[in-house]
Amino acid sequence: MQQTRPLPDCHPELFVTEWPSFREYRVENWRLARDGSGNVVRGATSGRWIDLCLPVVISFIWPRVRGSTMLCAFAVLTVGFIIYCRCTQVIHESVLVFPAFGIQLETHRGYPLLKPLFVSRRFIHASLLEDFIINEGLRRWNVRYYLAAVHRSSTDTIAIDVVFENILPHFSVLLEVYQGVQELMFRNHIDNITRI
Repeated sequence: MQQTRPLPDCHPELFVTEWPSFREYRVENWRLARDGSGNVVRGATSGRWIDLCLPVVISFIWPRVRGSTMLCAFAVLTVGFIIYCRCTQVIHESVLVFPAFGIQLETHRGYPLLKPLFVSRRFIHASLLEDFIINEGLRRWNVRYYLAAVHRSSTDTIAIDVVFENILPHFSVLLEVYQGVQELMFRNHIDNITRI
C-alpha cells in the first residue's frame, strides 16, 4: 500500500492510496482557506466546546423542565436533533477503482473523531460503465464542476452518478481523479482502438 497526496500545496484533502489490485481516491471534508493563510476550513466539524457543554447545560435545565411535558419533549427533540446532525456529517467520500471489475463510489458519514457510523456504497460494473467525465453545472451565478460516472442501468437506459456529490471539491482535485480513473479503466480500451 502506498498513500500519496498528489496536490499537497493547494489541496491536501485529496489522498490517493494504491493497493496491488485497486486504487482509492479519497477527498476529506476540509480544505485550505483561499486567502493563502494556510488555515483549515472544515466542512465536517469536529469536537467543539459546545459538545462538551451540552451535557452540563442539560443537567442544569432538566430538573426545571421535568414537570412540564411540553418543555421536556422540546428539550429531548432539540438534543436528539443536535446529536443527529453531528453524527450524520460527511467525513469523506472516495472512488475505488478496480481496473478489471469497475468502480465503487463511497460516502462515509459519522462523527469526525470516531469511526464512520454510516457508509453508503454504489458499485458500477466495468461492463456497464460507459464513461467517466468532468461536467459543469450552474448554481445561481456560479459554475460548478463535478465528476460523473456515465453508465447503463439494468433497464438499458443511461444513468449518471455524481462522484463526491456532498463535498464538491475544486477543479484541480476533480482533474487528478479524472485522469487516474481514465488511465486505469479506459487505458486498455484506448490501446485496442489505436491498434486497429
